[in-house]
Amino acid sequence: MAEPLLELRSLRKNYGALVVTDHVSLSVRPGELHAIIGPNGAGKTTLIHQVSGMLPSNAGQILFAGEDITHLSMPQRVKRGLARSFQITSILPGFSAMENVALAVQARSGSSFRFFGNASQEKGLNGTAMDCLSEVGLGARAHIPAGLLSHGEKRQLELAIGLATKPKLLLLDEPLAGTGHDESQRVVETLRRLKSRLTIVLIEHDMDAVFSLADRVSVLVYGRVIATDTPERVRENPEVRAAYLGDEEMV
Repeated sequence: MAEPLLELRSLRKNYGALVVTDHVSLSVRPGELHAIIGPNGAGKTTLIHQVSGMLPSNAGQILFAGEDITHLSMPQRVKRGLARSFQITSILPGFSAMENVALAVQARSGSSFRFFGNASQEKGLNGTAMDCLSEVGLGARAHIPAGLLSHGEKRQLELAIGLATKPKLLLLDEPLAGTGHDESQRVVETLRRLKSRLTIVLIEHDMDAVFSLADRVSVLVYGRVIATDTPERVRENPEVRAAYLGDEEMV
């Protein structure tokens, strides 16, 4: 079996006496889509913040491609191939879709942003940005101001921005949040295409999407992983079903 691309060892985040993630250990294999699910307040977004470098951990270790990245900054992790999207869209609404992606390409290349605002006029950035937009189905919307895109299109744009950093692993925090049925289906199909060539960690409340996309699922409850297994076995796990009683429909 291949070595894990991402390995979390007893990762912990607390604020005084409040423990948010409690000795979380899990591994993500190269090429898999690994979903992390759990009730509201389980610590899922905090965990993604820790992995991405947005939040420091109080204890534990994060290994990425065999390297200890526990104390690296978020930009340093991006350089090594970790990219993420946010639960709430984090785009620049006054910039076109292409400019948003071109700026991510520019950042990945180590630019000092001396040309900030004109990134989309540079041919090298333009081509890469357009490729990323086309891959998520937004090629025809490249020159539309991001603020005028629909909510679902904004989520697709975030995926394109993540792809622009040339990730080895993509961290996605509820990419279907707030999307309608048709928009949700477009995002799911985009993720289905991406999982053929990228390793993805997905936090999502839409159980239909999770069980149709995931290779493995980890269940986080009160900051602890209570199960990691295939979607079918997780669905049948009595402890998981009890944890979701009245919160998520598992069948």
